[in-house]
Amino acid sequence: MLRNEIVLLFRRRRTWAMLLALGAVPVLIAVAVRLTSSPTNGHGPPFLDQVAGNGLFVAITGMLVCIPLFLPLTVAVIAGDTIAGEAGTGTLRYLLTAPVSRPRLLLVKFTVAAIYCLAAALMVAVCGLGIGALLFPVGPVSLLSGTTISVGAALLRVGLIVVYVGVSLLGLAAVGLFVSTLTDVPVGAMAAIALLAVTAQILGQLPQLEWLHPWLFTEHWLGFADLLRDPIRWTSFGQNALLQGGYLVVFGALAYGRFASKNVLS
Repeated sequence: MLRNEIVLLFRRRRTWAMLLALGAVPVLIAVAVRLTSSPTNGHGPPFLDQVAGNGLFVAITGMLVCIPLFLPLTVAVIAGDTIAGEAGTGTLRYLLTAPVSRPRLLLVKFTVAAIYCLAAALMVAVCGLGIGALLFPVGPVSLLSGTTISVGAALLRVGLIVVYVGVSLLGLAAVGLFVSTLTDVPVGAMAAIALLAVTAQILGQLPQLEWLHPWLFTEHWLGFADLLRDPIRWTSFGQNALLQGGYLVVFGALAYGRFASKNVLS
């Protein structure tokens, strides 16, 4: 069942359209920097000043641009369609008469959403590395701590960033799974999840709600900068994984509680 769901996900044109749109972000950044004749003077996202000097920074800059909005939007589409999409098309009742237990179906659907989270982050990184190597020189990378590392070590850091971002989106995917069990209209679920992602980031910028910030699933989304230090600071990685795991447990339980009592025959 898991294999079939993964194949179904990556056979859809919508999935590839979203992945290609994500991959286009670092490409547009690289082309814009390549065509401009004036320095950025500190404007734009972090690492943008370094793009012209080293193509490896295109992948990192693309990730910084995508994670606040574009990545959550695509995850909202996938997560919102997990259960609501099956219910809306009337195929949910047939899935459960396979026979497939409801907990197993939820687990498979979330696993597919998690795979997409990793694939989306990987697409941004791969496209960024590819266009960066094509348009700019590639060489040793200077980290935030001032240490210079080889190209191979830098590629390993980019891989760790991909894993970090993929893990960062798991909390949103878990919330999306729960929201998807509340409705039979996938578009409504997608919109609600995207709105939650934007709202959480807005709340995270309000100093009056500082007490709430550690509980927001977006709190550590940009913490992958600690992976660009020497030595690597794993604290952010661990805190992020713990936070996303908490969301997974809580909203996974809520999704099961709602789905277990859901009437799929109506």
